[in-house]
Amino acid sequence: MREHTPQQEAESAPGYDVPATAAEVLLDGHRATRDRVARSILDHGPSSAADLASRLGLTAAAVRRHLDSLAATGLVDAREQRVYGSRGRGRPAKVFGLTDAGRDAFYQAYDQLAADALRWIADSVGGGKAGEEAVAAFARARFGKQAEKYLETLRQAEAQDRPEALAQALSADGYAATVRRVPPAAKAPAGAQLCQHHCPVAHIAEQFPQLCEAETEVFSQLLGTHVQRLATIAHGDGVCTTYVPATGAASSPTVRSTVRGSDAVPTASTSENSASTEDSASAR
Repeated sequence: MREHTPQQEAESAPGYDVPATAAEVLLDGHRATRDRVARSILDHGPSSAADLASRLGLTAAAVRRHLDSLAATGLVDAREQRVYGSRGRGRPAKVFGLTDAGRDAFYQAYDQLAADALRWIADSVGGGKAGEEAVAAFARARFGKQAEKYLETLRQAEAQDRPEALAQALSADGYAATVRRVPPAAKAPAGAQLCQHHCPVAHIAEQFPQLCEAETEVFSQLLGTHVQRLATIAHGDGVCTTYVPATGAASSPTVRSTVRGSDAVPTASTSENSASTEDSASAR
């Protein structure tokens, strides 16, 4: 039996922390100071390096290094300082302000605002079933608008390549989508799994599943076949996964178009989707 040294026993004891290296300490300190610089700009508005140095008790050179780092990551940008009234001679002072990405790095109440808006929509028609349908109508309209952007991409793709084309369009909108082809098996037909590794509305969809249902309907319409939602991030799964049957598989009998015009991508009715989604959810 191997004997443990006192050092090894100490390292294995609960609460033992491995000492950070000097480089790690410096890196953490750099990040903390950089965050203080960004927070000061958030609290006080666009600021010069001299103003930031004075407020934070840092040297101007140190502040400029942090500003360069923030600018390199797109969190701040340099701009001319606005002067109200007459301006003196010389070049206007350069100040640094947060970009949209920089503001997004701090807490935003967008999720709560969206949830409050959807709840108001539901309550405004009396709640209950009528409220659920009102939210569903909003979700269908929202994803329908989004689908209009994808139509041209899907029109240009062959039928068998449309899942990949849809994944590419979704990724451009921040869904980090990929496609995994499913070979035919004894008990499972061939097809594809459309995987969304990120969902910008996941927190809202937890409260309003109509968003996921409307998105599934739109996928069915765009791909021209019934699809089956297998998993969603909103329900605690790691990835939103939608099964798409292979080209030539039986599709829903009612075929229509998502947009007017004879060149629209043919789409299928999605009356089967809700039931199939529920079946897959109960199977998990």
